[in-house]
Amino acid sequence: MARIVTVAAAQLGPIQKAEGRQSVVARMISLMEQARAQGATFIVYPELALTTFFPRWYHEDRAEADPWFEAEMPGPATQPLFDKAVELGMAMSFGYAELTPDGHHFNTSILVDKTGRIVGKYRKVHLPGHVELDPGRSHQHLEKRYFEPGDLGFPVWRFEGGLVGMAICNDRRWPETYRVMGLQGVEMVVLGFNTPSVNSQRGDERIEDRLFHHRLSCQAGAYQNATWVVAVAKAGTEDGHHCMGGTLIVDPNGRIVGEIDHEEDGLLVHACDLDETRFGKDTIFDFKRHRRIEHYGLITERVGVGEPLGQ
Repeated sequence: MARIVTVAAAQLGPIQKAEGRQSVVARMISLMEQARAQGATFIVYPELALTTFFPRWYHEDRAEADPWFEAEMPGPATQPLFDKAVELGMAMSFGYAELTPDGHHFNTSILVDKTGRIVGKYRKVHLPGHVELDPGRSHQHLEKRYFEPGDLGFPVWRFEGGLVGMAICNDRRWPETYRVMGLQGVEMVVLGFNTPSVNSQRGDERIEDRLFHHRLSCQAGAYQNATWVVAVAKAGTEDGHHCMGGTLIVDPNGRIVGEIDHEEDGLLVHACDLDETRFGKDTIFDFKRHRRIEHYGLITERVGVGEPLGQ
């Protein structure tokens, strides 16, 4: 019997700097209601789903950025989203800026089951950008200023009848992200992203190039680990800064089965058969039979590029 998870990739259009969480949560609830009406039982929202992409704004005192963070989850602003999910019998995943009780800051994503219980948490590992104000850039990307690297690794959870993992934005570009989850048997990777359509350090890169690299990364990760990948954008122009779309779902053979073609709030719903992961996991990517870890030592021994090993 097939193991079907009908997932809704819930893209969010732009969130302006002045837009409050109550308004954003109302938009998320509207998408959830539409997704349930289309038969979805699991809804995935983007990275930093509750606010604008605030790392583009420089605060000399980094504590001035704390209002963008959630000190509790759920909190007063997000409780209605959890309540609606329970009412509709929906599982969900979304990203937010997390401020821990002991004062740590993370770019975080969670898995929430149909009872409204948080059953999984992931903190973004691969933080892009820079720490200090850089006047030479077309726009700032200060994730390294406002967030600490994630400290939870890349766990996989038994969720919705399958094995589900999470990643966030830049993580999707790194093969290690998928392989660590692949070694746990992952069957679906869900990830949100807020990706500027212009590279702040390379003015000649087109949005088509950015979308190509996005698709390439998701498709390669899906194929090489025989897993579904659900990648969800926050897109459009936020306070004059444009983020690309590209919300998509990739099957375990690396094929894109659907993609949203606009930059507003919207849904991509697909019935994902988790058993479609079996062929790849049992054949070309049967890790137990084919991996040769005695030759992979440099992956964890070196962070940056070193001397070549050949004579």
